[in-house]
Amino acid sequence: MIEVVNPATEEVIGTLAEGTPADVDAAVAAAVKAFPAWAETSVDERAKAVRAIIDGLKERAGELAAAMTREMGTPLTFSQKVQVANPVAIAEGVADVLEGGYFEPEEIGNSLVFREPVGVVAAITPWNFPLQQMVAKVVPALAAGNTVVLKPSELAPRTADLLAEIVAAATPAGVFQLVHGTGAVVGEALAAHPDVDMVSFTGSTKAGRRVSVVAAETVKRVALELGGKSACVVLDDADFGRAVKIAVANSFMNNGQACSAWTRLLVPAERHDEAVELAAQAAKKYTPADPADPSTRIGPAVSKAQRDRVVGYIRKGVEEGATLAAGGPEAPLPQGFYVAPTVFGGVTPEMTIAQEEIFGPVLSVMPYADEDDAVRIANSTIYGLAGAVFSADTERALRIARRLRTGQVDINTAAFNTSAPFGGYRQSGNGREFGRFGLDEFCEVKSVQR
Repeated sequence: MIEVVNPATEEVIGTLAEGTPADVDAAVAAAVKAFPAWAETSVDERAKAVRAIIDGLKERAGELAAAMTREMGTPLTFSQKVQVANPVAIAEGVADVLEGGYFEPEEIGNSLVFREPVGVVAAITPWNFPLQQMVAKVVPALAAGNTVVLKPSELAPRTADLLAEIVAAATPAGVFQLVHGTGAVVGEALAAHPDVDMVSFTGSTKAGRRVSVVAAETVKRVALELGGKSACVVLDDADFGRAVKIAVANSFMNNGQACSAWTRLLVPAERHDEAVELAAQAAKKYTPADPADPSTRIGPAVSKAQRDRVVGYIRKGVEEGATLAAGGPEAPLPQGFYVAPTVFGGVTPEMTIAQEEIFGPVLSVMPYADEDDAVRIANSTIYGLAGAVFSADTERALRIARRLRTGQVDINTAAFNTSAPFGGYRQSGNGREFGRFGLDEFCEVKSVQR
C-alpha cells in the first residue's frame, strides 16, 4: 500500500493499493479488446464523448480543485482558476478541432490521406498539474479513436479517480483504464508492454530518458513533455518593475512546481542590482500558508523528498557563490513541507542553480551584457521548454523570441493559450500537446493511392 500524505499538514489522508505488472497486463488486454469498436466509431460519436467529459469536469470542478489542494498543496484559488479551468479549456479545444473537420481525408494528387488512431496509448502523468496533464493526453487520445491506459502520479490519486469516473461515464467499457502505482513498476511495465502502441509521458527528463529506452525495444511511438529551465529576458527598454513582478509570480506559481516556470531572470548587467531588489520585494508577498485558505498565494512542496531536494539546491546556490536576496534554506513554518520563496542574485550560467531544474520557488537573477549575450545565456542549458521576453518594442521582442531555442515564448506576459502547441526542444522532450497539435500526436497517417 502507498500512503497519500497532505503536504500542508504531513498527515496521512489515505492509502493506495500499488499496481503490479499483472494489473498492467489486465488493463492493456481490456484496452486491446475495446480498440476495434472504438476506432470505428464516428467522429460525431467521439465528439459527443469529449463534450460529455467536459460537462463532467465542469460539474465536479469543486471536488477536483479540493482534491488537488489536499493531495499536492497547490493553493485553492490556483486550483480553481488554473488547475481545473485549464483542463476544461484544453478539452474544449480538442472538441472544437474534432468538430471542425480534422478527420476529413486530404487529397494530394492521386492520393487520399487519412488520419487514423495509433492503437493502445499508455498515458503516464505527473503530480504538479495532475488534471491538466491527464486531460491533455486522455482526451485527444480518445478523440482520435485510441483506447487509453492511464498511470497517474501516486501523489495525486484522488484527482485521477475523479477523472476516471467522468471518463468512464462518457465512454464504452474497456476504452479507458486506470492503473495506480509507481513509475518504477507500473510505468516501466506500460513502456515495455508489447501491446501498447504509444507512450505519452510527462515528468522529469531523467524519467523520460528511461521511458525512451524501455519503449525502444518494441519501437513504439513516444511523446515526451519533460523538464525545463526557462529564461525570462528583460530588455533594456522594458517596463522594469512590471516585468520583474510578473517574472516572480511566474517562477513561484503552483508553489514553484511548474516545468515551464521562468526560473532564470535575465537582465541588463547595469540594472542587475535593481532587479534583485525588485524581485526580493515582490517575493515578500508570497507568504507560505495553508493552501486551503483562498487568500494563500503559495503552499508547500508536494512531499518531504521534494522539499528536501529544493532546500538542497538553495544550499548549493549559496555554496557556489550566488547572493541570497530573499528566502533561504530554513523552513518558514514548523509543520508541512514548506520552502521559503527564494531569490538569488549574481547567478552565473555555470552555477548548478542556473543549469538544473529545481522545481521549487527559487528564482535566479542573471546579468547579461547585450542581446547576443542574453540569447546565449538563455540557450545555455540542456532544456528548451518555455521562456519570455519583455520589451517596449514588440517587434524587437519577437526577434529575440525567435532566437530562443524553446518550444514556447511569451511576449510581455501574453495569455496562456490552451489551443497553441505546448512542448519542448532538446531535453525538454518531443511532441506537442493541446488543440490540433495534440491530436496529431495520437494519429497515424495513411496514404491511399487511386
